[in-house]
Amino acid sequence: MTWSTYSATRTRARPEDVWRLWTDVAGWSRWDDDVASSQLEGPFAVGTGGVLTPRSGPTIRFVLTHVEPMVAFTNRASLPLGTLDFLHTLRTGSGSTVVEHRVEMKGPLTFLFRRLVGAGIARSLPAVVERLGRLAEGGVP
Repeated sequence: MTWSTYSATRTRARPEDVWRLWTDVAGWSRWDDDVASSQLEGPFAVGTGGVLTPRSGPTIRFVLTHVEPMVAFTNRASLPLGTLDFLHTLRTGSGSTVVEHRVEMKGPLTFLFRRLVGAGIARSLPAVVERLGRLAEGGVP
């Protein structure tokens, strides 16, 4: 079973400005109100793990499963019998940058975790992406 949600924003920020915010894992709480704290345990590269403490809920471990500098990265958390992937992508064109965040949940218990965590992620994701875009432009999150 699979569940996903998606949000995107167009910003005047350069891709490297967004990338700088994404790779500053300790600073994720600056643009994501659901994050109390986060840290990466090594370089921003495939296979590096980290820890994220949400404002509500238990601390989770994650690993970077895809890193394409200035283009995209994915971090994955394990769920009982499943996975929770956060896919981050940048597209450029016409003098702007499109910031895309997709969250995908997979596994036989998706129906349960969709209710427990998915609904909150889907509600907050548009504001998270908008705040990231404003911060990358040099504005206030």
